[in-house]
Amino acid sequence: MQSFTHETHATRVVFGAGSRQFLPRELDQRGIRRALVLTTPEQTELGHEIAGILGERCAGVLGSAVMHVPVEVARSAIDAARRLGADGCVAAGGGSTIGLAKAIALESDLPIVALPTTYAGSEMTPLYGITEDGIKKTGRDWRVLPRNVIYDPELTLALPVTLSMTSGMNAIAHAAEALYAQDGNPVYSLMAEEGIRALAHALPRLRTAPADLDARSDAQYGTWLCGTVLGNVQMGLHHKLCHTLGGSFNLPHAEVHTVILPHALAYNADAAPEALARIARALERPRAVAGLHALGQSLGVPRSLRELGMAADALDRAADLVVQTPYPNPRPLERVAIRALLQRAYEGAGPG
Repeated sequence: MQSFTHETHATRVVFGAGSRQFLPRELDQRGIRRALVLTTPEQTELGHEIAGILGERCAGVLGSAVMHVPVEVARSAIDAARRLGADGCVAAGGGSTIGLAKAIALESDLPIVALPTTYAGSEMTPLYGITEDGIKKTGRDWRVLPRNVIYDPELTLALPVTLSMTSGMNAIAHAAEALYAQDGNPVYSLMAEEGIRALAHALPRLRTAPADLDARSDAQYGTWLCGTVLGNVQMGLHHKLCHTLGGSFNLPHAEVHTVILPHALAYNADAAPEALARIARALERPRAVAGLHALGQSLGVPRSLRELGMAADALDRAADLVVQTPYPNPRPLERVAIRALLQRAYEGAGPG
């Protein structure tokens, strides 16, 4: 048995269809009297539904969350929370919305109650990212961890099928990297493998029957597990690549994770054979990289950075940024090899 340290930071999770009705109880549990409801501009209708559940306890609805949390959006939201006298935030949405709530919490210590509408997993992590001057700066601070999370699969019904697929692949990426994290342990490895298994079974069912609440519940269960391991162990090359491509080149978050994942795992395959074996087992495939590639093909997700709007002449700069401040990774980050990985991902070629 490997030596390890296991530490937990409690988040209260409420799970089940229709569970958003329990939001006032969760605010009571956290001592929140006036909550600022956060959404993206596209989800303001959901924000007003949540405001209706809260009644007079709603300080306002702020529908300004966007990808990668631009610093100016974060500052504006912090000012709004102060102006409205909010003593907590309700983040109803995906990674962009929960990321904005985290930016507010980082500055003000306001507690967060999260109602995820995607499978990003951000609601289970102390990780945050803020983009300034074209660079996405990430960090870890337990003040930004949502302390109450309501998983209501009904809230994911409006998530388009294509986004459901990429969001789920994004969650799988969290668990995949957790399996070779330098600070991983057997507990989180169990959670990671089960999270991959749950999502790999749920996503094909969702693609066929988008209104299947059982499939969406299974996807949220997998997301919960994948997000938990993301929040408790250090990520490696895959997440460094995705943070760079998203923050510096404004590429869509979940789609970037979807494209990059098989390539990042192929890069690390020889240095992390046990992790790759567990991923293959969770996918019920002979090999992890080929299995993920095949899963992506079956789900109809994007296969190349070119599809996402990446410019070919930006690949060199991306490679430079990745190796400048590397994340811990089983295989050292080699600039030539990273540049070749990016080229394959750009073209949509099979993982090397």
